[in-house]
Amino acid sequence: MLYGADVEETLAIVEPAEIEVRVPSLSPSRAADFMTCPLLYRFRVIDKLPEPPTEATARGTLVHAALERLFDLPAAQRTPLAARELVAPEWERLAAAEPALAELFKDDDERADWLRTANAVLDSYFTLEDPRRLEPAERECLVEVSLPSGLRLRGYIDRLDVAPGGEIRIVDYKTGKAPREAYEASALFQMKFYALVIWKLRGVVPRMLQLMYLAEGQVLRYSPDETDLLATERKLDALWLAISRAREAGDWRARPSRLCDWCNHKAYCPEFGGTLPPLPAPPPPDPPQ
Repeated sequence: MLYGADVEETLAIVEPAEIEVRVPSLSPSRAADFMTCPLLYRFRVIDKLPEPPTEATARGTLVHAALERLFDLPAAQRTPLAARELVAPEWERLAAAEPALAELFKDDDERADWLRTANAVLDSYFTLEDPRRLEPAERECLVEVSLPSGLRLRGYIDRLDVAPGGEIRIVDYKTGKAPREAYEASALFQMKFYALVIWKLRGVVPRMLQLMYLAEGQVLRYSPDETDLLATERKLDALWLAISRAREAGDWRARPSRLCDWCNHKAYCPEFGGTLPPLPAPPPPDPPQ
């Protein structure tokens, strides 16, 4: 199947407070947080606890930015060398916008070593596809739609490819490790979320969902159907109901797992001897009309 000229086979959304209260809204990242650990959802969405960047998250942001800029170039110029030449200026732009990124490294040598790891990820990308043969329809596109239940789904899609016949491929870049087979369904949840939104918006079930694990040179592909997406819609409605009940009861329970090793909020988690911060006060009611 052709996508552009191809012959081969990334949310956290920050909602304005008034919208978050009045309109039920969910992104793939926040849905995944609640499924992983309701208390993590609370820390991120209700308490809005800060999370400092890490070298891994910064690398992901930088690689995504470089790939987005790569497709700004004419097709013939989308080479590995061109991608590497985008890394330094994109890093300077990102670090200027978020000073905490610049504080990750103690000196120029340490930063240079880290930038080389980003270059290596980009080099691996070129083993998976040839961007000179692609013309994405959209990149880093915000998509949102409301379900019949009233729940609004929102998120950013890394790349949308549209074939001449109208078939849609949703592409997401990952810079972390590819999941083992037993965890592929969890990895595809985000992609089915996006596929559901596109189906609702355009009336077309995406032909292909493609997760590209750049650092490891692996691609996970899945072709959804309407049954898949209807099941995803039911799952999201049930998930929002569970979130709403937790919010009403103030009951955000921790769900310990191996992922706790990477959590930034152990100091507040009772599972690790921490003390929960007090819940923020609810917003005042709307004034009478």
